[in-house]
Amino acid sequence: MATYTLPELPYDVGALEPHLSARILELHHGKHHAAYVKGANTTLEKLEEARAKSDFAAIPALERALAFNVSGHVLHSLFWTNLAPKAGGRPDGALLAAIDRDFGGFDAFKRQLTEAASTIMGSGWAALVWEPLAKRLLVSQIYDHQSNVAQGSAPLLVLDAWEHAFYLQYENRKTDFFEAVWNLWNWSDVSKRFQAASAQR
Repeated sequence: MATYTLPELPYDVGALEPHLSARILELHHGKHHAAYVKGANTTLEKLEEARAKSDFAAIPALERALAFNVSGHVLHSLFWTNLAPKAGGRPDGALLAAIDRDFGGFDAFKRQLTEAASTIMGSGWAALVWEPLAKRLLVSQIYDHQSNVAQGSAPLLVLDAWEHAFYLQYENRKTDFFEAVWNLWNWSDVSKRFQAASAQR
């Protein structure tokens, strides 16, 4: 049976300082992200057992657990590659043109994404997504790991708004963390995702 694995970080745990501390990155990747990978694999094993026994009473709970853990794994894997040391600034080329077209400028997009992260009730994410029906960029709030994204949309950039992403360093000043992350966005990675997503029919 195919299983999920924790990806290696594409940089050293201290490479994102001072904006994101090594201790937070170490815990976030090595403990929290790893727990979603383990949870996904454990749930797959339980589903396999249920099929073997033709005992499907637990299916609703197992399907929810699988969606939660796999989505957590996917979003964190994307988040790590969305970040880079000595990055930030603004995108260019086709991605910047699309942001200007769909949000009325980069500054308006930055404010909307930051506000989406700041106003999530409870735990969740803010995301820049490509919506293929209208062929446009949208900002979405993701509650926990799963909801409020238009079906079929491809996430290009994700901002973790769970407390474990910032609390050890920023305490209750989560908006300071959301501002700091703008110094770390790897626009080359986001642009490649945009190009791939927008080329799909």
